[in-house]
Parts: sequence; structure tokens; C-alpha cells
Amino acid sequence: MWRPGSGTGPVAHWSPVPPFGIYVHVPFCAARCGYCDFNTYTASELDGSGASPEGWLAAVHRELELAAATVGARPVDTVFVGGGTPSLMGAARLGEVLGAVRDTFGLAPGAEVTTESNPESTSPEFFDGLLAAGFTRISLGMQSAAPHVLRVLERRHTPGRAVAAAHEARAAGFEHLNLDLIYSTPGETDDDLRASLDAVLGAGVDHVSAYALIVEDGTALARRVARGELPAPDDDVAAARYEMIDERLTAAGLGWYEVSNWAASDAAACRHNLGYWLDGDWWGLGPGAHSHLAGARWWNVKHPARYATLLAEGNTPEAGREELTESERHTERVMLRLRLASGLPVDLLDEPGRAAAATAAGDGLLDPAALAGGVAVLTLRGRLLADGVVQALLVGTPV
Repeated sequence: MWRPGSGTGPVAHWSPVPPFGIYVHVPFCAARCGYCDFNTYTASELDGSGASPEGWLAAVHRELELAAATVGARPVDTVFVGGGTPSLMGAARLGEVLGAVRDTFGLAPGAEVTTESNPESTSPEFFDGLLAAGFTRISLGMQSAAPHVLRVLERRHTPGRAVAAAHEARAAGFEHLNLDLIYSTPGETDDDLRASLDAVLGAGVDHVSAYALIVEDGTALARRVARGELPAPDDDVAAARYEMIDERLTAAGLGWYEVSNWAASDAAACRHNLGYWLDGDWWGLGPGAHSHLAGARWWNVKHPARYATLLAEGNTPEAGREELTESERHTERVMLRLRLASGLPVDLLDEPGRAAAATAAGDGLLDPAALAGGVAVLTLRGRLLADGVVQALLVGTPV
């Protein structure tokens, strides 16, 4: 079975020049899912604001010019279009965005170009158009194969549509495909999750992301839980479901390379997200998008109308900024690299942190053999308690 970092792909190599990515945020959705707290808007929520896909597209072009003036000549290693629902824009608009990135910065040889897509707003023609435009990777939101789970999440697609979309994308010529799962939704059973995993593996994708449901404040789901209509997700159930997911995916040849992500090979791992986890640089285009360059982090205004207006007036859409201290950057390095199967080099830890790592290995939370080789790598049990292990390594105390 493939193991992360065993090949010559992005997990195996480290470069003193950080990768440079472009994230593009599409803030539009056909409907708001009950669990979602992302910066997205439905048509009714934007009514009367003046925001539109055309205005968003023009503003993204203008922000790209701003990015080029700030960054200078630097080819883009990865592009990731997220949302929201990028597929609502259609292949032509998404291709125009990618073309603008290519014309402004240029794409590095072998650049990874991903878009998220809702299965309900895709088609064979859509995937054909994306491939022709230069996209290399598709990420589809599946969440579950159980109809009643999709209803709780207020997802609009039918249970089989995500798998059908994956087959359509493969037929169009896409080699790299991801399906997203959400587990431990109220009402989900072990059999429901098994059926979802069966569907995922039957779709023939080479990447799977799986996230435990989080009830975010201010969402429709949070209000339903608060009213007692639905039980809150159970942590013990979530842990058991994670173990089930890892066992099934590992047996099928998909190795974990980040706590919530499994891939069939180095080439299948999401290089854009690896850039986040490995302290890379990226520019976030679009309303509410975050950027990071050399320790500086900033974020754009959230509302699409305000975002477009600021750029049309020749102003930056920046809403706030922070310069990370060396201590804050160290904390992030420990937190993010420990989530990776490639692990955290122990020389990034101070002496109490290294002692805590030794204790964690003795407690079955870190791989002893990897630690002996100078790298802290979470075991399966350690992944379930990853936040606690990070805290222990940072403060030098047992988990």
C-alpha cells in the first residue's frame, strides 16, 4: 500500500522557497445548508444589494491586478476555487478566472488547479469545459449516501448524484478527484456511514476528505439543536466513526496524509492544502478570502457588494491584517505539521516539548519508530486526540 511521502511528490519534498497558491472564493450558493457558516449568500440574501456574479468576476480581475503589483513575478504553483458553490458559475466563468490567473502570474509547470463543485450543478459538459480550460482536479461535496442524513444537513443533491458526477468527471478526463464526507450527523448510523464509504470507493476517486460535523453558532442546525429537535453530535461516536473511515480507506489503498484527508498516492494529495499546512504563501481572491505572505496575514471584506465597490473605486478590499510573531508562527508550525503523516521535525520543539513527545510516544499517541528518527508522527489514537498532543508539545506537559 502507498504510504505518504514514499514517492517524489509534494509530501516527500521540502523546498526553501515556499509554494505560492491562489485561492478564489465564490460567495454564491443556490441554497444555504443548515450546518454552513461559510461566507456565502443565496440570491434572496443578496436581493437589492447590487451584488452579482458579473460584478464578482470583474472585481476578481481587479484584485488580481492588485496581487500582481504586490507580489511581483512569481508563478503560481496551485489554484483552488472554493465557496460557496463554484460550479454555479459555470465552466466558462471559472475558465475565465483561471485564464486571468495564468495571464497575470503564469502557472508553474505541472500546476495543480482545483475547483469545488456541488454535484447538482455539474454535468458532463461542465467537466469537459473545465478540463479544456486547464483545471486538473475536482472536489465534489458528497457528505453522505443516506437520504435522511442529507435532509438533516439540508443538502439538495440526491444520494447517488455525487458518485454519478465523479464518474462524469473521470469520463471527461480528470485523473484526480476528491469526494467530501461529513460524519456523526445526528441520526446517522454505522450502517449509513458504511454505505457512504461503499459509495465513495465505488466512485473510483483517488482522494477522500472526511470531517466530523461541527455545530457552528448562528447556523440553522445550531438552532435546531438548541431547541431540542436534534441531538448534539457525540464525541465518542465521532471517534468510532473516524476509526471506521480510516480502516476502510486504508484497506482500499488510500493512505492518510493529513488527519482528515486520504489519498491514493503523492500525486493525488491536494498540493494547495499542503501549502497551507507547510507554511506556504497564498493570495486569497474574493469576498472574505484570507491571504498569507511571509508571515503577514490579511483578509477581505465579506460582503460581495462591498468587495466589488471597493475594487471598482481603486481601493483595496482588505478588512484587516496581522503580522504573526515568531512565537505565533512556531505555534502554527507545530499545530499544522503534526496533522500531517509526514510529521513534525522534533528539532522544531524545545527541550520540554521533546520530553512531552517522548511521553506521548510511550502513551501510544506518537509513532515511536518515527520519533526515534527525529519526526513526531501521530498514531491512529493520536489523531483522535491531535489537539491535546499539539498542546502537550507546545507547553511541555503530558496529554
